[in-house]
Amino acid sequence: MTGRQQKTDFDTASVGNPKSETLMAPNRAEPVLTSDGTENPAKRGPVIEQVHLMEEIIEYKNRQEALKRVIRNKGSPGVDGMTLGELPFYLQEDWKDIEEQLLHGTYNPSPVRQVEIPKPSGGIRKLGIPTVLDRYVQQMVLQILQRYIDPTFSDSSFGFRPNRSAHQAIARAQEHIQAGYCWVVDIDLEKFFDRVNHDVLMSLLAKRIRDKRVLKLIRAFLNSGVMSDGLTSFKSEGTPQGGPLSPLLSNVVLDVLDKELERRGHRFVRYADDCNIYVKSERSGSRVMENITRFLSKRLKLKVNEQKSAVGKPGARKFLGFSFLLGDVIKRIIAPQSLSKFKTRVRAITKRNRGWNLEYVIQDLNWYLKGWHGYFGFCEIPSILAKLDSWIRRRLRSLLWKQWKTPRNRRKELRSRGISGRSLKSASSGKGPWRMGASPVINHALPNDYFRSLGLYEFGSPQSK
Repeated sequence: MTGRQQKTDFDTASVGNPKSETLMAPNRAEPVLTSDGTENPAKRGPVIEQVHLMEEIIEYKNRQEALKRVIRNKGSPGVDGMTLGELPFYLQEDWKDIEEQLLHGTYNPSPVRQVEIPKPSGGIRKLGIPTVLDRYVQQMVLQILQRYIDPTFSDSSFGFRPNRSAHQAIARAQEHIQAGYCWVVDIDLEKFFDRVNHDVLMSLLAKRIRDKRVLKLIRAFLNSGVMSDGLTSFKSEGTPQGGPLSPLLSNVVLDVLDKELERRGHRFVRYADDCNIYVKSERSGSRVMENITRFLSKRLKLKVNEQKSAVGKPGARKFLGFSFLLGDVIKRIIAPQSLSKFKTRVRAITKRNRGWNLEYVIQDLNWYLKGWHGYFGFCEIPSILAKLDSWIRRRLRSLLWKQWKTPRNRRKELRSRGISGRSLKSASSGKGPWRMGASPVINHALPNDYFRSLGLYEFGSPQSK
């Protein structure tokens, strides 16, 4: 076998001897946190009593699963420039050194590469992109810690957890409202991922993890710094968005909030840093908002975003892109803000001055429509989706009308589509493309079936079910 062949066999050949890697079963106990987040000496847990947890993390099967996931998740290189395609070759050559560093607590992560992306609601979100090697190590740690820690999280927590989704969170919120909890305390944490206090987080992890090497490794990732424009900066707070481990760490911190809400007997739903607490009166909601804001500030050193947080009726608030139609039976509806963002995106794709062939426009549009419907198809008011279908077709009719340009060419196109007689006078209309897109003549010339024949994705069609 050649050296080149040996390198490509990393994901199937053993690196080290898996049989020699002993696994020790964790010993779980009852929850350890009291109402103020401190450890109750009368109880132990949830603690991973595994002092050899690092050995489990670097176990062969866990390594291979981590490599597959990191590659499947794709992503850009970090500060060292190594690509995902190069990672298996690097591990084949250098795994023994990496293994020694992990076992002896000397692994030193690289700074994350900072990138800025625009938020849909405006503003900038800063992402930290770890090197592919650091993403691989984080993924190994995540897979083991998640196995032990995730089952201890609240049943009302849905974000960044296996086999849980935003749809489940929305449905749970709907259940609370249907049960008569018709006021919501909508809490949004201000720059949560940027403000997670490292000391608070490590204190919480130390109550759960006994292997100090794992704790030291996590602290190293938190302290690795951020590189921007060639300069590295270090902070005592924040978990950069972009690393595999950050979502689990955020849930460890906010589990303290969940346990406090459970202790107080509240009905709530939390998805990442969005938390909705459901109460029966506005007065009760105001009291809860005040108390929880104080708790978050004092216990977790987190700040509530006052502009985005409020006490209100669920029908007037937005949760994960949805709102609720109140009545005898509570219905899920798409929030107005989500509909506005949808239309803004569709307008950009169907701009009348792009000069694209209609087939290309529809192909580009379908990518967005399918993904959007995969999430917002959870809406329980079909008429909303039917109106969007109609609105999209009008956009496309307007696009074609604009592309036909001159009255002579428009008359020719209309005639070729079966329009005759006085109806051809529409070709000389001075009305704009948007108004013409809704005219009976254009609708007859470009019926719904015409767009279906071009493959336009429709929310109400069998293909979208």
